[in-house]
Amino acid sequence: MSENLDKSHINEAGKSKSNESEQGLGGAVECSDEALQKKIQSDSPSPKRVQRPHSSPPRFVTVEELLETAKGVTNMALAHEIVVNGDFEIKPAELPEGSLEKRVKEIVHKAFWDCLSYQLSEDPPTYDHAIKLVGEIKETLLSFLLPGHTRLKNQITEVLDLDLIKQEAENGALDISKLAEFIIGMMGTLCAPVRDEEVKKLKDIKEIVPLFRAIFSLLDLMKVDMANFAITSIKPRLMQQSVEYERKKFQELLEKQPNSLDFVTQWLQEASDDLMTQKYKHALPAGGEAAGSEDTPMPSPLAIQNYAYLKLLKWDHRHRPFPETVLMDHSRFQELQLELEELTILGAVLLVTFSMAAAGISNQAEFAEKLKMIVKVLLTDLHLPSFHLEDALTAIGEKVCLEVSCCPSPCGSSPFSTDKETTLKGQILAVASPDDPIRRIMESRILTFLETSLASGHQKPLPAVPGGLGPVQKELEEVAVKFLRLVNYNKMVFCPYYDAILSKILCRS
Repeated sequence: MSENLDKSHINEAGKSKSNESEQGLGGAVECSDEALQKKIQSDSPSPKRVQRPHSSPPRFVTVEELLETAKGVTNMALAHEIVVNGDFEIKPAELPEGSLEKRVKEIVHKAFWDCLSYQLSEDPPTYDHAIKLVGEIKETLLSFLLPGHTRLKNQITEVLDLDLIKQEAENGALDISKLAEFIIGMMGTLCAPVRDEEVKKLKDIKEIVPLFRAIFSLLDLMKVDMANFAITSIKPRLMQQSVEYERKKFQELLEKQPNSLDFVTQWLQEASDDLMTQKYKHALPAGGEAAGSEDTPMPSPLAIQNYAYLKLLKWDHRHRPFPETVLMDHSRFQELQLELEELTILGAVLLVTFSMAAAGISNQAEFAEKLKMIVKVLLTDLHLPSFHLEDALTAIGEKVCLEVSCCPSPCGSSPFSTDKETTLKGQILAVASPDDPIRRIMESRILTFLETSLASGHQKPLPAVPGGLGPVQKELEEVAVKFLRLVNYNKMVFCPYYDAILSKILCRS
């Protein structure tokens, strides 16, 4: 290699291109961008299903305004995704197997490479297509360089001089294999360490056409690598600016669509009403008289917001529109809701089991963990349409009873009797009903833990879990961290809108 570069230059490349990152990123994440836009559209409620409250009169907008708004929403969604999703990365686009698009692409590519093969097999060979490919490779390699890599830039420009290559081709002096060797060497210098093995494999390809195909395939992956390094480099800066950025973009949307806070207003109003109802009930004396309820303190804006976010974990996604400010996180809240439902059932099964089993058996850490993993595995497909909870709980009851009966009982404990087995199986099966008392207790305690975690703000560590949740503490805390990250970030972005809405709500109360 003509210049010794450490592989860490890729990180430097991401930083040096920070000014270009938004432009370069735009092309590289086209597929992700479109997917996010489709996600937002699919998450939006159908106008046939729900009727939007009329808090603001509609106004006419031009097509240009709509396109500009859509672009703004998409850009906002992309920035939000990068910030909120710690594992965000661009992946190479893959067309569905057997799809029309994939077949067309394969046909077009085959025709192109067949044409190249035909030209190179002529006597004398024709290099028109090959020279065009070398030109594309040259531009791609140059795009990977840092501004300070003058030597590398000069080498690429000198060796891949298209005018000179054309002259050599016309005079029958072009050595295409030598060009390919230089290109592979330069790719090895510029690629991320993860691509080293793939670059080495290029050296084993002796035929020109398959070699060029492999080179272009690997260059596409290197472009994705560069885009992901660019994202990594801008992420700290994006974290600092994303709150203002998202707020600004949402304000632009709000100016074009004045009704864009209607569902948020409904959501916060319901949360306020629910809290007031709870406080009113707690203020009632034993006789049920309403005396003294007038002195019940009003819930604070922060308490209303926290309670509103808890309501999102019990949301009726089929029949209710999602609040506009959290629409980009609609799928995340749905996933959290499903995780909590599974956690509730898991916790209820373990609570019933440890209550019925011999005293002290739940303190046997190895056995308790084994039992938990068994139940988790049998609940894996809980949210698939084909899943039957009653059948799964029946199987869980059988397996749990078998494990408990085989577990060495603590000293002085009576063996697990047949009557106890029958009772335990029945109680486990009863967890299938959302109205099961044990399941409702478990759900209530989980929500209480999340509510307490929200109220504690950004304090660490998380508060202690309520009684009975010990066996699922690890899973619950993982869900709580994701929930808190979502809620706290959204609060920072949209607090001015929430404060304004809650000010009006509390004034009317």
